[in-house]
Amino acid sequence: MNAQQFQALCIKPDSTLRDALARLDATARGILMVVGEDGALLRTLTDGDLRRARLQQMDDQQSVDQLPAQAPITVNESEPAPAVLALMDEHQIDHVPVLDGAGRPVDIVFRRELTQRVWLSSPHLGEEETAFVEEAFRTNWIAPLGPHVDAFERELAAHVGVAHGAALSSGTAAIHLGLLLLGVQPGDTVFCSSLTFVGSCNPILYCGARPVFIDSEPQSWNMSPAALERALEWALRENRLPRCIVLVNLYGQSADMDALVPICERYGVPILEDAAESLGASYKGRASGAFGRLAVYSFNGNKIITTSGGGMLVSDDGDLVARARKLSTQAREPARHYEHVEVGFNYRMSNVLAGIGRGQLRVLEQRVHQRRAVFERYQQAFADFPQLQWMPEPAGMRSTRWLSCFTLSGPDAGRQCEFIMTFLERHSVEARPVWKPMHLQPLFSGAPYFSHQAGDDVSARLFAAGICLPSGSNLSQEQQERVMALLRRALTLSETPHATA
Repeated sequence: MNAQQFQALCIKPDSTLRDALARLDATARGILMVVGEDGALLRTLTDGDLRRARLQQMDDQQSVDQLPAQAPITVNESEPAPAVLALMDEHQIDHVPVLDGAGRPVDIVFRRELTQRVWLSSPHLGEEETAFVEEAFRTNWIAPLGPHVDAFERELAAHVGVAHGAALSSGTAAIHLGLLLLGVQPGDTVFCSSLTFVGSCNPILYCGARPVFIDSEPQSWNMSPAALERALEWALRENRLPRCIVLVNLYGQSADMDALVPICERYGVPILEDAAESLGASYKGRASGAFGRLAVYSFNGNKIITTSGGGMLVSDDGDLVARARKLSTQAREPARHYEHVEVGFNYRMSNVLAGIGRGQLRVLEQRVHQRRAVFERYQQAFADFPQLQWMPEPAGMRSTRWLSCFTLSGPDAGRQCEFIMTFLERHSVEARPVWKPMHLQPLFSGAPYFSHQAGDDVSARLFAAGICLPSGSNLSQEQQERVMALLRRALTLSETPHATA
């Protein structure tokens, strides 16, 4: 519902019953809000109220303020969607006005939207997956490992142009094994992108190593070459060059590999490419995940393709991947009995989930196309909001637009973002802030951090002013139009000084 439609639901106390009925018919929302001269809500008006007025033989020319007094059922701006729905259930109503601190209606919530939530990025399954899963059950291959696991590893590696893959229980497990394969030991230093999900760097702590965080650059939102160069110069002086660099490809877009890879090579530091969010993306014609000594993908439920949970470790080095497979199956030695000489992990993917992955992989390019189309519709719809700046896509990069993200400009951007996300959530639309950088997380308090430039903390700025919108490949046009109408209204309302949602 846009601002004009909202205003159409507001009428004055001296409006006639006939005019109120005509407005109810025209708006087709089932409710009107009677507001006084000061804008405060006096009462709500429904079809039932008007029917009762007719039964009481009130004249159509009488004004609505002559109806029997009735206190409106309302909520304040901070009330969460579940509480609003509970209030509707309690009073058996389908709409609730939202009032500001002065008692003025600023919004209205309808039951229909609360029961039809729009998710940020929900799983999108098709028909291909069913056949593979049924085969797993038919052949009784439901435990970890099996023919679907082997095939999924081959097919995904081939798709991204890498020689080998090991299917694992999660992307985080893949990063953990990747760090171990690159020789990370307790006390070592590991560099990591700061603007990321905590799964990128928690495994550094698993290994007993010490993280150093690297800022983003504004062109791609990914690791800043300038910050990385300064960090490596510092590490060389301090005699603590990192064992490896966890380089994250954020929100479906590759980092600037032509700038970053030579820096790492010059210092002799291998790259563990975290492509968890960027399967299907490319950099100058080469797949995201094909640049590091090792790379990882995630198939979590919200990713562009999913196995419900799972990940993949890939590399052109067959020996490294073979060792990953051993470590992921409790590091069992090749003996008739169970023989172990080193610590291993229960990190392998099941045959059933790999079957889902094989089906999902067949529609990956279609999913990329659908998410890019979602992004383009957002971008076109808000071309008239210059303060809204979309995540850039530099020349030579093809993002999957896994999530459609934007930032707001201006000194009040942080407050506006909070207002917008609260407004959308009240209407059961999931939107989230851009990742909170790791250098700002209490878990990593005190870890060294290198910003893009002196006095320019790009990742902190993106977090403070950035929002991720619903972006799923199964987002219907009707759902997206609903999101866009709500966002447009929230953007307009948020520009009011001191507005709160």
